[in-house]
Amino acid sequence: MEAISKNFFLYLSNNKMLDRMAKRFGTRFGADKIVGGETFPQAIPLIKQLNEEGLVVTVDHLGEFVDCESESRDRAGECIRSIQQIAAHQLQSEVSLKLTSLGLDISHELVMENMELILKEAEKHGITVTIDMEDSSRCGATLDIYKALKKDYPNLGTVVQSYLYRSDQDLDDLNEYDPYLRLVKGAYKESGKVAFPEKKLVDDNLKHLIRKNLLNGNYTAIASHDDAIVAYTKQLVKEHDIPNDRFEFQMLYGMRTQMQADLLKEGYKVRVYMPYGEDWYGYFMRRLAERPANIAFAMKGIFSK
Repeated sequence: MEAISKNFFLYLSNNKMLDRMAKRFGTRFGADKIVGGETFPQAIPLIKQLNEEGLVVTVDHLGEFVDCESESRDRAGECIRSIQQIAAHQLQSEVSLKLTSLGLDISHELVMENMELILKEAEKHGITVTIDMEDSSRCGATLDIYKALKKDYPNLGTVVQSYLYRSDQDLDDLNEYDPYLRLVKGAYKESGKVAFPEKKLVDDNLKHLIRKNLLNGNYTAIASHDDAIVAYTKQLVKEHDIPNDRFEFQMLYGMRTQMQADLLKEGYKVRVYMPYGEDWYGYFMRRLAERPANIAFAMKGIFSK
């Protein structure tokens, strides 16, 4: 039943008609509980509040699969403006982005041009930029771009997904780049030809990747709400005397807030992933697909309006 529910919401995440309707009605129906707003200024007070609580943030201007050059440039401009506002408001925040929003599906030259503009601005302000990972068909191109840019921009990170078979080899290939890596399970619908079909295998591989990257000495962001993954990481760093400044936990805005607070009290660094923007629909559907409990969370949002 859980697999059926997941596939259903992943299917809905790609429904363009529902996406258009979502933009029309805005972030009601529960999405405003997990999205920072439709504009960056709307997110600023939320980021400040999280910072006051001791949490750091990464913001993501939602949107992907852009097929228009002018739109990709507009989205690059939005990333640059968000970086400038982070600096102006002295927010403890990084920036995350998706390459398909910056022209990955249009041309290599375009996405590289947009990325360099963003990274130069981020470098001026000492802000880290993380390239989010998308579906498996774009994984290779994403990592190639990361490698090409990392040598000139040390303030660049990326993501490795544990549900992909290739991720262990990707970790080996990235090791020479002194990578800043966010390790996640993965949230796209993938074929059994490229991804582990069973949750236990995905979980086991995430533990393997966390261990490998930390013991390689690379900065690691463990992005999971899973109690078992968090407990595993805490035990691992204790056993190997890995200092707290070599890793962090990352969790989604609006989810597992008590766990975030508990980890802070225990002395761990916790970063909240806060998306914003009008294109929140696909993100919201994938969150519903990830955890059945999120469906009840969304329904509560609908009927509390």
